[in-house]
Amino acid sequence: MSHDDTSGWVIDLGRIRYGPACELQRQLVEARKAQAIPDVLLFCEHPPLITMGRSGQARNLRVPHRTLEQMHIELHSSDRGGDVTYHGPGQIVAYPIVDLAGHRRDVRWYVDQLEEVMIRTSLDFGVLTKRVPGQHGVWVPGGYTGDEKIGALGVHLSRWVTSHGFAYNVSTDLRYFDLIVPCGIAGKSVTSLERVLGRSVSLNDVRARLASHFSLVFNRHLQPIAQAQLAEGLETTPGALTSIA
Repeated sequence: MSHDDTSGWVIDLGRIRYGPACELQRQLVEARKAQAIPDVLLFCEHPPLITMGRSGQARNLRVPHRTLEQMHIELHSSDRGGDVTYHGPGQIVAYPIVDLAGHRRDVRWYVDQLEEVMIRTSLDFGVLTKRVPGQHGVWVPGGYTGDEKIGALGVHLSRWVTSHGFAYNVSTDLRYFDLIVPCGIAGKSVTSLERVLGRSVSLNDVRARLASHFSLVFNRHLQPIAQAQLAEGLETTPGALTSIA
């Protein structure tokens, strides 16, 4: 499947478990390294789960593993950057598979761009957000406990091809965050777009705005594709599966 330097794919996987999502990212990273596919933006939701990044500290999990099992919450180690975080319904998770060689070989720049996508999307819904020095993610100022995080991120790079990405809270059940010290930052709370606005928001509308701003920030014309097309792009990559679990 041919593509030019400014093309890209965007696909919504719907709700998918974390393990298959990570395996798909692995396949896409290899395909991107082989130049078999363009940059890809994956969207998904996960069933309730907690992930521990490369900087994860066990003390930032506030409940025993047995409690998570009783609540049917999966616990996964992850090779992304960052500490502990929660994923669940109502949260839009974005996994960009981007070759930074075609953009800028600079991890800090890349993280800034992902934050910019969330900042611009929040503003589309009338919510002013900001960066906090030394604390990755996007924050809503002036919450109950000061700044509240609405968007978290953690990335991984392999030969300048990215995986993992960011999670943006739209209608997330924020009570799950009480199970952890979010991102390992004590004394800070988490919020969602619906909580800030005091009304319901369509996930599809937010996803569309995130994709639009990602396209602008990274100068990629994103083409929506189906899972079958994605599998076709993987067929040309040695060792890649030809179907998506």
